[in-house]
Amino acid sequence: MKKITSLLIVITFLSGCVESMALLGPATTGVGSGKIAQSAVSSAVSYGVKKQTGKSPSQHALAYVKTYNPEDKEEKCIKFIEATKTKTCAAINENISSSKDKFIEVKSIIFDKSKIEDLAKNAGLTRR
Repeated sequence: MKKITSLLIVITFLSGCVESMALLGPATTGVGSGKIAQSAVSSAVSYGVKKQTGKSPSQHALAYVKTYNPEDKEEKCIKFIEATKTKTCAAINENISSSKDKFIEVKSIIFDKSKIEDLAKNAGLTRR
């Protein structure tokens, strides 16, 4: 009875150590594989992002999906695989298409022949 009671007390007090155990977990599986360093860097970056912005990286990802997919529609990431149909893929596709439209607009402005000729005239580079 004493063992069970003491075990329950120890488990109760050590339940707060779960987050630090995530850092120690990879140490048992592969010391030479660099998983300890990867876990430490990942934890440090997550902590830094949370401290600077007030949101965790996963909260930033959810905000990204809500920004670029307000209708909560689902699209396929890979056209021929139905299992890749997600809200995140729809948000990424929307962001890509809006960025593509902006690039096309900028490209048309840059390569507009009349504007190039005006620039050449102003710079004195035209032939006479």
